[in-house]
Amino acid sequence: MTEAMQAEFDTVAEWTAQVAADLGADYHVPAGCRGSGSPAALDWLVEHMEIGSGATFLDCGAGVGGPAAYAAQRQELRPVLVEPEAGACRAARRLFGYPVMQAVGSKLPLAEASCDAAWSLGVLCTTPDQLALLAELHRTVRRGGRIGLLAFVAHRELADDQLEGNHFPTPDRLRQLVHESELHVEHWLRTAELPAIPAEWNERMNAVTDELTRRHGHTEAWQLAERQSSRIGQLLEDGTLTGELLVLRHA
Repeated sequence: MTEAMQAEFDTVAEWTAQVAADLGADYHVPAGCRGSGSPAALDWLVEHMEIGSGATFLDCGAGVGGPAAYAAQRQELRPVLVEPEAGACRAARRLFGYPVMQAVGSKLPLAEASCDAAWSLGVLCTTPDQLALLAELHRTVRRGGRIGLLAFVAHRELADDQLEGNHFPTPDRLRQLVHESELHVEHWLRTAELPAIPAEWNERMNAVTDELTRRHGHTEAWQLAERQSSRIGQLLEDGTLTGELLVLRHA
C-alpha cells in the first residue's frame, strides 16, 4: 500500500473517529462514510441486495465502518467488519462497536458460507488481487445471498504514476472478473444516475472535513490523503473514471 493510501486508511481514519466523537452521534455515520459511499448509493444497495432482518452482514474493506452502520440503521443486521489497516479498525470499534477483524479481502478469516450477505465498497481498485477478493466474497456468502460492490472503472489508460497503488479495471475487465469468480450480475447502476446527496449529509461531512483540516491540515499524512482524494475526484469529474454499483449472486 502506498504512503497516501496508508495515510488515508490508517492515520486519517483514527483522526476521523476522534473528530466524529467530539462532534457528536449525528456525525458518526457521515464521518465513517467519507470516501466510501453516499446515502443514495447505500440505499440502492440495501434495497437491491434484499438483506433480511437479522442477517450476518460482512463489510469487506470496511474502513471506519460508516456504511455498515448505515445499513444496520436501515435493517436489523449483524455487521461483521474486515479491514486491513489497524487505524481504521480502531476507529470503527470506537465509533460503532461492531466486531472488526484486521485482514485483507483476498484472505478473509471467515468460514465458508458464514455470511448472509456482504459488500465491498471502493475496495476492488485498491488491490491487484481482484479475482481473489471476489472469490473470497463468493466463498464466505451463502448460496442465495447477495454481494454488493462499489467499483471504480477506467475508461482510458492511466499513467503508471497518476494514481500509484490503484488498479482500476475497465468495464469489460470488471465483467470478466465477475464471470471468473462464478458470480452473476443481478443489478448494475452507474453512480452518476443516483439522486443528489442530501444537504444535511453534506453539511455534516463538511463539518468533519473542516475540523480535520483545522486540526491536521499541516501534517504530511493529511496532505497526502487529500491529494489522493483530489486526484480521484478530478478523474471522476472528467469521465476518466466512473463509479459502478453492482449486486451479485452465485452463478
